[in-house]
Amino acid sequence: MPPAIILIIYCVLITLASLFGGRLATLLKMTHLRTQLLMSGVGGLMLGIAMLHLLPHGGEILGSHRDAGFAALVGMVAMFLLIRLFHTHDHELPITPADHVECGDHDHSDHDHDVHRHDHEPESHDLHRHDHGSHSHCAHHHSHHHHGNAYGWAGVFIGMALHTLVDGIALASSVLADSSHTAWLSLSGLGTFLAILVHKPLDAFAITSVMNKQKWSFNAQDIASILFSLACPVGAAVFYLGFDYLTGDPRVLGWGLTVSAGFFIGIALADILPEVAFHDHDRGKLTAMFLFGITTAFAIENLPGHDHSSHAPEQPNPATVEAADDATAMVPLMSPYSPHHSISGEAGSTVMRHADSDNQGRSPLVKATF
Repeated sequence: MPPAIILIIYCVLITLASLFGGRLATLLKMTHLRTQLLMSGVGGLMLGIAMLHLLPHGGEILGSHRDAGFAALVGMVAMFLLIRLFHTHDHELPITPADHVECGDHDHSDHDHDVHRHDHEPESHDLHRHDHGSHSHCAHHHSHHHHGNAYGWAGVFIGMALHTLVDGIALASSVLADSSHTAWLSLSGLGTFLAILVHKPLDAFAITSVMNKQKWSFNAQDIASILFSLACPVGAAVFYLGFDYLTGDPRVLGWGLTVSAGFFIGIALADILPEVAFHDHDRGKLTAMFLFGITTAFAIENLPGHDHSSHAPEQPNPATVEAADDATAMVPLMSPYSPHHSISGEAGSTVMRHADSDNQGRSPLVKATF
C-alpha cells in the first residue's frame, strides 16, 4: 500500500480519536484512577516506541550516534519548554466521591499531599502546609496553571496543538521510513500510529476539561476539539509533502524520527513521573499498566518486517573494493582530455588515449584494447 494512503488512513483515525477525547467527559465517567491507569499505559507505549523504533531508525538513517543523540535532546528540550510555557499535559480531573472510593483507605499519618502542592496563586503563599485532616491521596493536583482568567484554556490549547504538530511529523517520518521495506501487513509506522492514537483523546480531554471548568459552552468546546484534531494531520501533511517534493534527503527523515523520539520521551515522562513522585495509591495497577505499554511497543517492533538494519546505509565490502581497485589500476592510460593525467580502465574495455607527440606516421589518437 502506498505510504500516502496509509498516512491518510492514520490521520483520519487520529482525528476521530481526538474528537472522541473532546467528548470523553460526557461519554464516560473518567475518575482519577481510570485516568492515571490510561496515562500509565499510554506513557509506557510512547516511551517504548521512542526508544525501540524512532530513535534506532533515525540514528541508522543519520549514520551518526552523536547526531541522533543531539536531535533527541532537541526534542526533549522543546517538549520541556512547551510544558513550561503553556502548562500542557495536565490530565488531572476534579476529585469526586467515586475517586475516594476507588483509592480506598490509605494511611495518611506520615504526610499530606499538600506538602507537594504548588498553587501559584497571589493570595496563597502557604506552599508547604502540613494538614493531617481527612483527605485522599487522589485529591492531589499538580496545579501549576494560571487558569484564573476566561482565556486560560488558550495556553493549554496552543501547547497541545504545537506538540501534536510534532506528532504528525513523527507519524509521517515513521511511515516514510518503514515504507522502504516490507512492513507487517504493509502497515508502515504502526507503532507510532498506535502511540499517537491512544494519546490524543487524553490531550483533547485536557483541553475541554479546562474549558468546561471555565464555563465555556459545549459549542465552543466542540470548535476547539475540531481545530485540535486537525493539528496532527497538518503536521503529517507538511512533513510528507516537504520531504517528498522539496528535498528527498534521507537525513531529513532521520532528523524527523530522532527529534520526534525526544518529544515522545518528554511526553511519556510528563505523564508518568508526577504520578510516581506524588501518589502512593494503586502502585501495583499503575506499574502493571506502564509495563503493559512497554511490552506492547516491544511486540510491535518485533512483528515481521520490522528490521532496523534495512534502514542503515549499505557499506561496501572492503575486499571487493580492494579487488576492484587492483583490476582497474593494472594499466595507467592517458586521458583523452589531457595528456598529462592518468586514468584507469576496466579489463576488456576500449579507451582512447593520446599518442606521444613525437610518434611519427601515427594518428594523435590511438585505440587501445585490453
